[in-house]
Amino acid sequence: MNLTAEQWRGHLAMLAFSGLVAGSFSLGHIVANEIAPAAINAVRFLLAAMVMGFFAHFTKGFKRSDFAAPWRYLVLGGLFGIYFVLMFEGLKTAKPVSASAVFTLMPVMSAFFGYLLLRQVTTRRMALALSVAALGALWVIFKGDISAVSKLDVGRGELIYFIGCISHAIFTPMVRRLNRGESAVVSTFGTLVAGSILLIVVGFGDLWATPWAELPGMVWITLGYLVLFSTAASFVLLQYGAMVLPSAKVMAYSYLTPAWVILWEAAFGNGLPGPMVFLGVGATILALLILLKEEAS
Repeated sequence: MNLTAEQWRGHLAMLAFSGLVAGSFSLGHIVANEIAPAAINAVRFLLAAMVMGFFAHFTKGFKRSDFAAPWRYLVLGGLFGIYFVLMFEGLKTAKPVSASAVFTLMPVMSAFFGYLLLRQVTTRRMALALSVAALGALWVIFKGDISAVSKLDVGRGELIYFIGCISHAIFTPMVRRLNRGESAVVSTFGTLVAGSILLIVVGFGDLWATPWAELPGMVWITLGYLVLFSTAASFVLLQYGAMVLPSAKVMAYSYLTPAWVILWEAAFGNGLPGPMVFLGVGATILALLILLKEEAS
């Protein structure tokens, strides 16, 4: 495999990203009806921005050029803000594994927007890998039961989340399109600050109406996870991956999300699926190994 060290780090970053994102589905479903989506995400973005600002300040610091054309961060913050708000709105009714099925549609959408924005072409090898991974993910989602496919309930929650996934798919190539040499940490900080401002403005009514002192403890646990892992850490991982890998390869890692969600659900005491499901997990791993092979220009 003729991968550079930076590309290897990009793939490892996206592997970690997929695991962290999966936690959002299980935790988000638990608390989705306890707090308004705009309120919890406004707070998570604001707190995560503080974490990333602190980290950036004590590592590489900031340069004046990092904040040239600040509208770029408003675009990125708006796209990711839309994704997270619609994700939590969808999880009010959609089950975690069902929502993760919608999430697996993003690689194809990301490849489409990658071509529109960056003229990134999906090669035959990449198309093969995406197809194998998609089949593997579906096998995981439906627990190895072909008859379960006909029972897929595409409800209001799944449709709402699908719109959010479109926003996420646009975000991935836009990171590279709008980057002017900023590090992933600085770019993440700017995106989070801009996203915080937009969410506070749009969700001010929900923020004001939320009884913060009366929220269940699980909401605060979820908020802590979202801030430190699913927002700050995953933002850095995603932006780093998007800078060194093609958009389709970056989002291909979303095919691992259903498998991760199953593990998260098991950790919460919801049990493990049957052994047939792990054939799908193997297919997604095979697809990722195909993607690891460097392709000719």
